[in-house]
Amino acid sequence: MKPAMTMLPDDPFELFGRWFQEASASEPNDANAMSLATADADGRPSVRIVLLKDVDPRGFTFYTNTLSRKGRELAANPYAHLNFHWKSLRRQVRIDGAVEPVTAAEADAYFGVRPRASQIGAWASFQSEPLDDRATLEGRVAEFAAKYEGGDVPRPPHWSGYRVVPSRIEFWVDRHDRLHERYIYDRTGSGWARSMQYP
Repeated sequence: MKPAMTMLPDDPFELFGRWFQEASASEPNDANAMSLATADADGRPSVRIVLLKDVDPRGFTFYTNTLSRKGRELAANPYAHLNFHWKSLRRQVRIDGAVEPVTAAEADAYFGVRPRASQIGAWASFQSEPLDDRATLEGRVAEFAAKYEGGDVPRPPHWSGYRVVPSRIEFWVDRHDRLHERYIYDRTGSGWARSMQYP
């Protein structure tokens, strides 16, 4: 069923929260999956799927190995684009903004609630680097599992989070004959300006 949008709230985070709740109830899995586009210092883009782990009026937060390709690109060019595509609702949300690191306390708090195997994996993986074979990775997993057996797994210094601070958020609704609805929120100081765009 295609949702009707007759009224827009002043705050895009209110609308995102509403849509995200509906997507969480209707998507088969991973309603928090989003495409993350970054670019290196020369402007060459790359994109991958990551998981949204927090959203609040400051922005949209995800976590990763900061030495990965995305981490290196964000260090060189701290801007990103996010895209949520909820096929079950035939909706998209597109987000442009600057990227800032989360605090160490925020990263520690989230790392502490990750499954233990994921915590071990954060130590074992040289994310985005060449791997000779799967056995090498499995050996590193076993090494760190043994190292931290019986105790808490600390957060690796190279593992943290990023917050995309939006300057523009677009809410896209599928319509017949490609006459889609596009609602735009542009940040204006402490508030937001609303507009529409042709499909």
